[in-house]
Amino acid sequence: MKWVTREKARVDRIACPWMIRRFVDPQAEFLYVPAEKVSEVATQQGATSYDAPGAVLNHYEEDGKEFVTFDAIIRKYRLTDPALLELAKIVRVADGGSGSEPEAAGLEAAATGFRLLATSDLENQRLQFPLYDALYEYCAWKLKEGGRLEHTGG
Repeated sequence: MKWVTREKARVDRIACPWMIRRFVDPQAEFLYVPAEKVSEVATQQGATSYDAPGAVLNHYEEDGKEFVTFDAIIRKYRLTDPALLELAKIVRVADGGSGSEPEAAGLEAAATGFRLLATSDLENQRLQFPLYDALYEYCAWKLKEGGRLEHTGG
């Protein structure tokens, strides 16, 4: 399955491919194009558009709360993994949606730094996937341990 979104990805547009590969389609291919080309490329390539004007999957509002494309994909594919849903809260806030997760500031900073380091969106994706793996594991730990971390001095 092919997916297409806007180029110069940062938070949501990298988090979504990570989630798609891990929970929806491990063989998914991702295309990053100028915003005005997303619909055209989606049609030409038979790709699902996301996080772009007019995209199939996009930000939305529900009950006065803003949700990001990461949430839209969770909803469409009925994903219920508790750690993934916890991670969605962080992604939502880091991408400008509703919530107050303190980890979001770090995710936003790291995502911006990776975008500045990477020479392409696909390289950015490759660089950031381990960050999302780590955040997912952190969320699983947080749910299991109730977010209590013993200070070990290091």
